[in-house]
Amino acid sequence: MTTTPTNLAEQCNNLALRKAARYLGATYDKALATVGLRATQFSILQKLSAHGEMTITGLAEAIAMDRTTMASNLKPLAREGLVTVEPSPNDRRARIVAITPEGIARVNEALPLWKDVQARFEEAFGADDAARLRASLAAVLDTGFTPWAE
Repeated sequence: MTTTPTNLAEQCNNLALRKAARYLGATYDKALATVGLRATQFSILQKLSAHGEMTITGLAEAIAMDRTTMASNLKPLAREGLVTVEPSPNDRRARIVAITPEGIARVNEALPLWKDVQARFEEAFGADDAARLRASLAAVLDTGFTPWAE
């Protein structure tokens, strides 16, 4: 079979994943906009709320993001007083990120909006299929690639 540009696009895992991510991400962004958050910001705040303070590197790894992008994503959250970013007392090269009381309040305000989108997606896609999708996407992270290795 001859590979054509159309076939390549239809078979491209990256394109399929990015299309779905943009589609679903825009849906979450739209819902969370009423509380002044984007989906990525909500994920960062939620992760900090659940796990307490973390290094920028540890937070980036937990969210599967490169450290530089994570640092950029933290700047507006810090400006709004939703997180603090301070040097580590143990390693001056490391920066510690912590959620503030204002950040916790914002997560709590956003949570019902997130839950609504989550429920609507699972109703439309199917709860079992959504669970399988999350498991498959989690497995992608175990394929052995090192996209952010130095």
